[in-house]
Amino acid sequence: MLFDIKTYTERRARLRRQVGHGLILLPGNNESPMNYPANTYKFRQDSTFLYFFGQHRDGLCGVIDCDSGEEWLVGDDISLDDIVWFGAVASVADMAAECGVAKSGPMSQLQMLVDTARRQGRTIHFLPPYRHDWMIQLMDLTGIHPRDQKGAASLTLISAVVEQRASKSAGEIAEIERAMDIGYEMHTTAMRLCRPGVTEQEIAGRLAGIAQSRGCIASFQTILSMHGEIQHGYPSPRPLEAGRLMLCDCGAETNENYCSDNTRVTPVSGRFTPEQRDIYQAVLDAHDAVVEMAAPGVKWWDCHFAAARVITEHLKAIGLMRGNTDDALEAGAHAMFFVHGLGHMMGMDVHDMEGLGQIYVGFDDEVRPRLDQFGTNCLRCGRRMQEGFVMTDEPGIYFIPALIDDWRASGHNAEFINFDRVEAYRNFGGIRLEDDLLITADGCRYLGSKRIPIRPDEVEAFIERERQ
Repeated sequence: MLFDIKTYTERRARLRRQVGHGLILLPGNNESPMNYPANTYKFRQDSTFLYFFGQHRDGLCGVIDCDSGEEWLVGDDISLDDIVWFGAVASVADMAAECGVAKSGPMSQLQMLVDTARRQGRTIHFLPPYRHDWMIQLMDLTGIHPRDQKGAASLTLISAVVEQRASKSAGEIAEIERAMDIGYEMHTTAMRLCRPGVTEQEIAGRLAGIAQSRGCIASFQTILSMHGEIQHGYPSPRPLEAGRLMLCDCGAETNENYCSDNTRVTPVSGRFTPEQRDIYQAVLDAHDAVVEMAAPGVKWWDCHFAAARVITEHLKAIGLMRGNTDDALEAGAHAMFFVHGLGHMMGMDVHDMEGLGQIYVGFDDEVRPRLDQFGTNCLRCGRRMQEGFVMTDEPGIYFIPALIDDWRASGHNAEFINFDRVEAYRNFGGIRLEDDLLITADGCRYLGSKRIPIRPDEVEAFIERERQ
């Protein structure tokens, strides 16, 4: 376990107080087969279960009785056959004691606990399920069909979990910074390997190897492509071409499942063209404006639109946009270039707690998502910042040919976009620059002991040095 027994005990006690009444079910994950039962994906524990119980073994479920204060860790002890193939592990009772849980039992006891609570008319609190094996088990336990389980999930429990997990402790920040250091090596390796003729897949494979060599995994499937305009441009066998840009969005996840997430853009030829540098600087200035602005009490919604304003002003100076900036932002004209939200929370999940529902994680009663406008509807966060939040700062500018053609044909925001000038950029690709920020008492700071080169001169100097 990453933390001491007191940490997990206090987390569960706080959760119990916040939820108030009823029975809380917090399942861990099971093994997930790739193509037959014995050939599984690398096991990854459920983040919320890990946060409150600290155990990495599969096939467990934590139960908290908010009324009596009793806690259980239920799961079946492994068989002798399992020991032969995988080695001995601690018993469920021993794992329960390690995280301060007084009671344990086989998985069959879970049905008994739920049945008793239901007979008493008590609420069964569970989070939105995302794995189908748990959906089936939850249906057996509660009678709720999988299609109805997301809607039946406990908003009280969701809110309580989000409140706890959103603000990171000093110990959690230290673990995130371990992930950041691995991510630094991944990104500088990608920059070092970036040159004409090397394939996207070769570079991405090297990055995965760096994470795995630390006993870790990538925190998400690496995005690495000359087609930076594709938001999830996964690596292809395509060789890198001189004159193009390589966008790399990747990160590491530690053994304790804390994540990093950075994006850098590297000129394949080693130097930016004047057009590339202009767009790159626009994104960098938007990124830096957020660093200056982010602090407790500041709405992330306002940070997003501050970045959008910087991008719009730069694009006007280049001649790609025109008109009044306030009107352009209100109309969403910037979103043809800046198609996504500024960033997201990060922690034990690279998109922290996204499975609980982004409306509950990234928004609050004061700031609600705006779903009726392209681009703005993709914001993952808009709420006021608090000390201890970890946020990604990742503005971007993209030239998406299909989107350009669609807006031009319909005349959408034509008063703000110079489509004739944009035509010259339709094969440009895209640029996104991303760092991970910790919201501090009086502002924010970058996470990680070393910062991946980001200023255009730094990037060019790094490439020149590494290619000698």
